[in-house]
Amino acid sequence: MSLKVFINGTFYDKEDAKISVYDHGLLYGDGVFEGIRSYGGRVFRLDPHLQRLWESAAAIRLEIPIPRQQLAEDVVKTLRINNIQDGYVRLIITRGAGTLGLDPDRTSDPQVIIIADHVALYPAEYYNKGLQIVTARTIRNHPAALNPRIKSLNYLNNILAKIEGQQAGCIETLMLNHKGEVAECTGDNIFLVRQGELLTPSCDAGILEGITREAVCEIAANAGIPVHQMTLMSEDVYQADECFLTGTAAEIVPVVKVDGRAIGSGQPGPITSELIKRFKVLTAS
Repeated sequence: MSLKVFINGTFYDKEDAKISVYDHGLLYGDGVFEGIRSYGGRVFRLDPHLQRLWESAAAIRLEIPIPRQQLAEDVVKTLRINNIQDGYVRLIITRGAGTLGLDPDRTSDPQVIIIADHVALYPAEYYNKGLQIVTARTIRNHPAALNPRIKSLNYLNNILAKIEGQQAGCIETLMLNHKGEVAECTGDNIFLVRQGELLTPSCDAGILEGITREAVCEIAANAGIPVHQMTLMSEDVYQADECFLTGTAAEIVPVVKVDGRAIGSGQPGPITSELIKRFKVLTAS
């Protein structure tokens, strides 16, 4: 059975789901999106995702043409019509079709698109044995140029860093900010473990405030593991006892080597493993 894609209130077969080639989302990356997970047919942290979507849209002066509650219902409906229990939802709002020019006032009819599918970002072996990553030469967008908190359709900054990682034989890449501080990876937030405590870059490092990142901070607090949001440098990563990444699609994945240097024992650590177990309990509840 072909997957059904929601576009502006109507479901289309995947092969027939289309928008205008004049849409500014395509022409200029002018739009916003969210990636959301479902577990056992339940959407994981839908309200925080929608809150971030609305904040991203407001930041680029894009009016979402549907009430928030209606959009929440449409996300659930899209999962159900595709009979997906454990899956991934890509929620997209574009500026709409316009002219071959940047002027957003010459666009009309913003597109609301919901895609539900199955996703496996990393092979199972990476969760068992851990990832190797490298640091990109491409820095994270300067926050004064484009606020990283805006989850926009323009991901070229991340893609260029991703290409660097692929050229080095790595599936993920660590990005620094304009000050040389650790920011985040191309699609994931980063955590370190040092002396039994969690360290993660603060928001002013120029990161996207991940929904899974927030969930991990809550899980750690409930487990009595201190969490510090702070400035981190590359040396902090190299000297960490453990390292892991978090993201909606990735969930929690261990990192065992960065820039050719083993992290801790070079194996997924006990705190990372404990957090993975607790996260599975959270998503199953």
